[in-house]
Amino acid sequence: MLRLHDRRVAPNTSLDRSLPGTLIAPGLHYAEEFLPEAVLPDSFDGAFDRGDAIRSEDLLFFDTETTGLAGGTGTRAFMVGVADWHQRSLRIRQLTIATMSAESAMLDALASWVQPSSILCSYNGKCYDAPLLATRYRLARRQHPLAGLRHVDLLYPTRRRYRGAFENCRLATIEREVLRVVREDDLPGSEAPAAWLGFLRGGSSCLLKRVQAHNRQDVITLAGLFRHLSELGVVVRA
Repeated sequence: MLRLHDRRVAPNTSLDRSLPGTLIAPGLHYAEEFLPEAVLPDSFDGAFDRGDAIRSEDLLFFDTETTGLAGGTGTRAFMVGVADWHQRSLRIRQLTIATMSAESAMLDALASWVQPSSILCSYNGKCYDAPLLATRYRLARRQHPLAGLRHVDLLYPTRRRYRGAFENCRLATIEREVLRVVREDDLPGSEAPAAWLGFLRGGSSCLLKRVQAHNRQDVITLAGLFRHLSELGVVVRA
């Protein structure tokens, strides 16, 4: 459990505490970016996930940065990154809470981005991100917007295709070996909780900005990996 509820640490005003984006609610920062797509089909072949065709406009790629990997009611998402194809561009949206009390506003903002036709896309999100968010919505006494939606978890078709080809099927490995994306100065996900807690306790935003950069690349990679697997077609490995 986090033990910050009764702490009131005054921030050091000499430190850089700025965060990218706009403050859209007390303690909630929103960042948005558009990456133009030269070629974007109206729909993708869903055979790689053993499903039907998927309209590009329905896809909602998402990834969370959390206070720990154990899950449970004591773990919360302090950052959510979402990407979708909007007006022929990949739109990247990120929500970051800078205070504990801003979580409800973040959950409300995320819910407003989800439509009944949305198709979720993640990497191990079925086992981790989606259940964690479900818990946070339940604790906040809010309807869970992701419940009942089709969820394409790219971890499983990636494993079927590439198991044994590389040392593991972690997203960072697949990103490097398959998509040929090499990150520079990337902050490991394991250091994200400390970066956020340090910021909450009055520290610099430097490490938290690196977490945002990591999260941003994650959702971009999800979109790229989805396109790659769709273009490969049916996954034949058991």
